[in-house]
Amino acid sequence: MIESLYGVDLFGDVIRPNPSGIVAQRFTIPPFTILDARSGDWQERKRAWLSIGIKGEEGRSAKAYNIHEWLEDRPDARGEIGLEGLHGDGTSIFCPVVSELAYRWFSPFGGQIVDPFAGGSVRGIVAGSLGRNYWGCDLRQEQITANELQAKEIIPEIIPQWVCGDSMETLADAPQADMVFSCPPYGNLEVYSDDAADLSNMEWHTFVAAYKRIIHRTVNVMKQDTFACFVVGDFRDNKGFYRNFVSTTIDAFEECGVRLYNEAILATPVGTAAMRVTKQFESGRKMAKTHQNVLVFCKGDWKKATQKL
Repeated sequence: MIESLYGVDLFGDVIRPNPSGIVAQRFTIPPFTILDARSGDWQERKRAWLSIGIKGEEGRSAKAYNIHEWLEDRPDARGEIGLEGLHGDGTSIFCPVVSELAYRWFSPFGGQIVDPFAGGSVRGIVAGSLGRNYWGCDLRQEQITANELQAKEIIPEIIPQWVCGDSMETLADAPQADMVFSCPPYGNLEVYSDDAADLSNMEWHTFVAAYKRIIHRTVNVMKQDTFACFVVGDFRDNKGFYRNFVSTTIDAFEECGVRLYNEAILATPVGTAAMRVTKQFESGRKMAKTHQNVLVFCKGDWKKATQKL
């Protein structure tokens, strides 16, 4: 599937893009600690992924749970949600290029991906398109149904597996992972259900305790000498101060004996931040957030983990 992203030429040969620079040609995007999602190469690749029919916003309506009312009181929070800002209905969208890089760099072809916070369709469809098996868990059946409908149209040969339920329970039956890849909920910034098991409904201290338990269960399904990648970001509480979510995630993995191995800054497009920054900085000296953190952990020996790729 990935080979058809850019179509074919007049002779029927697959068009292969020529990324800028020798390093980019070898690794798709240069594996530096600054990942620039604003660059031309990145945006071109993102457009190609979306052109195959990926609609990460389907099934992910936060509008029903009053996120817009919440944002009216805290418009500065728009820059803190997700990787691609907000969709029209108030929903954050995950970037397919981030998924592609994570899979290409840290999972073997044909390997098993486990995602304890599945959400939309993007990570599953990209995994299948790249020849990886995908298992993801989400609390909402309507989200899973929307994901499955997309997958059947785009990659009928490798259908990702989405399971409905609480990760606290479903991970016990998850397959053994050659890689873990996920983007967890950012506290209560987005609320998608009124389910008591939904982390986004919890107070911060309860959220952290449940989040760490889920990571512990996730680590249990990781094979020895494998990588895990979480895309996270610090965000503000309802008083305007930052939650240290990045460090919370690092602590959770390291408490399980899984060490932090790589950290990168994902520089995201400025988008609406350009319109918001003047007001929010003048009124409260709040800087506009235009980045996320990509954390890569290793269970076991990183040399052996690398040899598997």
